[in-house]
Amino acid sequence: MSEATNETPWGRVDEERTVYVREGDTERAVGSFPDGTPEEALAYFTRKYADLEGQVTLLEARIARGTAEASVAGTVAKLQQQLVEPAAVGDLAALRARVDKLGGKAAELTEKQQAERDAARQEALAKREAIITEAERLAAQPEASIRWKDTSLAFEQLFADWQTAQKNGPQVPKGQADALWKRFRSARQTFDTARRAHFAQMDSNNKDVKQRKERIIAAAEALAPKGIDGIPAYRDLLDEWKAAGRASRKLDDQLWARFKAAGDVLYDAKAAETAQTNEEYTANLVAKQALLDEAEPILSETQHTSARKALTAIQLRWDELGRVPREALRDIEGRLRKIEDHVKGLEEEHWRKSNPETKARSEGLRGQLEASIAELTTEVEAARAAGDTRAVSDAEAKLQTQQSWLAALGD
Repeated sequence: MSEATNETPWGRVDEERTVYVREGDTERAVGSFPDGTPEEALAYFTRKYADLEGQVTLLEARIARGTAEASVAGTVAKLQQQLVEPAAVGDLAALRARVDKLGGKAAELTEKQQAERDAARQEALAKREAIITEAERLAAQPEASIRWKDTSLAFEQLFADWQTAQKNGPQVPKGQADALWKRFRSARQTFDTARRAHFAQMDSNNKDVKQRKERIIAAAEALAPKGIDGIPAYRDLLDEWKAAGRASRKLDDQLWARFKAAGDVLYDAKAAETAQTNEEYTANLVAKQALLDEAEPILSETQHTSARKALTAIQLRWDELGRVPREALRDIEGRLRKIEDHVKGLEEEHWRKSNPETKARSEGLRGQLEASIAELTTEVEAARAAGDTRAVSDAEAKLQTQQSWLAALGD
């Protein structure tokens, strides 16, 4: 500043402490500072310029970084208005030029931000549409295939996702937001209504099944004094149990444990009786095995009378020994049957040989065969003498057949 004229390149102060700013070849009074020195007067209005320049510099930086607010165009217009005739001393023309450049950049930034906001809004709408689509799919499931607990948790997660999108996502036009929320709420209400109806029906069914099965349990527990004799009645109750339907898994398991416990009492009595019976049967088995060892020589007997006598003695003692364990029955009975079959075979052979009718038929047939064989032998010799090879072959074939029949008759 020149002390003589109280001037700077951008302004001056006159003797009345009026401050002027130079704009090109003209100057304009911007204010007065009567209570200070000329230096203080110019410094005051120079600071006014610095404040304006600071706002422009800050806005330039924000636009360059893309962080300016959506109202940046309005901010530029406001600065332009402030720079028309500001009460400030400085290079106003340069500052106005900088702000004018910001106008174009602000428009570009505003357009870019608007496109980003539109894209973000479309993405937010797509996210909410995806949430609704899944909610409507869950609500439309056939009741028989719904896994109620898992689906309830899925709806809770979808609602949390919706709240997050609404809280943290971009704003969605109210009309669209309301329509989307109405669809989501409708899907959730549909599922909640079906769930309440399902569990109400389940509670009713559980109550009915519980009453039926508790009556069956009481009847089963009443069979305990009968022991093993109560098992047939318990089996009938088991059929009733199967026809009584099913309650919830937890309740059904509890009821089944009580019913099974009542049956265990009866089957434990049966097991005890079976154990005692098996002990007796095992002793019988040992005795019958010894008896079979004693009867084994009958298999070598060839006389039917002595074989039958020995077998009868064994059979009488066999019946007196009583029953054996079921798992040993097939083997032990098989050994006895083998001996019985041997004796039966001896008797049948004796009858075949001693039966008068059979013997007479056998002797008559034997005579016929012997005569036929003699005749065929003569035919063979005659055919050989005549050199008739074919006749020899036919006669020998018939001769062999009848000789085999004769051999079958035995002595």
